[in-house]
Amino acid sequence: MPSDEFLGKRKKALEETFFAKQNQALVDELRQKRDREAARQALAGLAGIGDNAVLDRLIELEIGPDTWSAISLVPLVETAWADGDVDEKERRAVLAAAEANGAGPNSPGYQLLEGWLESRPGAELLESWAEYISALCETLSPEDKAALKGEVLGRARAVAEAAGGILGFGNKVNDAEAETLAKLEKAFA
Repeated sequence: MPSDEFLGKRKKALEETFFAKQNQALVDELRQKRDREAARQALAGLAGIGDNAVLDRLIELEIGPDTWSAISLVPLVETAWADGDVDEKERRAVLAAAEANGAGPNSPGYQLLEGWLESRPGAELLESWAEYISALCETLSPEDKAALKGEVLGRARAVAEAAGGILGFGNKVNDAEAETLAKLEKAFA
């Protein structure tokens, strides 16, 4: 028969193990909350979305700051190349949008973007983007889908308007750019 001292030691070890596991679970939970809040804040800053429910849904879909940058910048690159050439004003508009999305000049994303502006990426980039957006839109509420569409297409339109018109007059979006904007919009249908 075990001694009371032996049972006491075993009981204490069992309690310590139990509470250590419980403490670890609490630490893990706090870490997850902190990581989620950091992701929410980063995504909110980049996407301009203030609704935590929308941000949480995007995070659940594993859309973080890097993914958001790709979602928002591919249409800008496609719009800049719409007429077959990237004008300096369009280039500046795309790079300014990249910086607004948190991709600074020394970041790999910014450097990749500069490469895309020098040499047009293949059609598969836009195709992949359109497939991704289409699938993403199936998971979003109509309001969230409209917000995402407005954000992405608004930035693409700003690039299209960057080099348009003569001395600020006339049509700021040429036919090729208008066609590209319509193609981008279809991805949200």
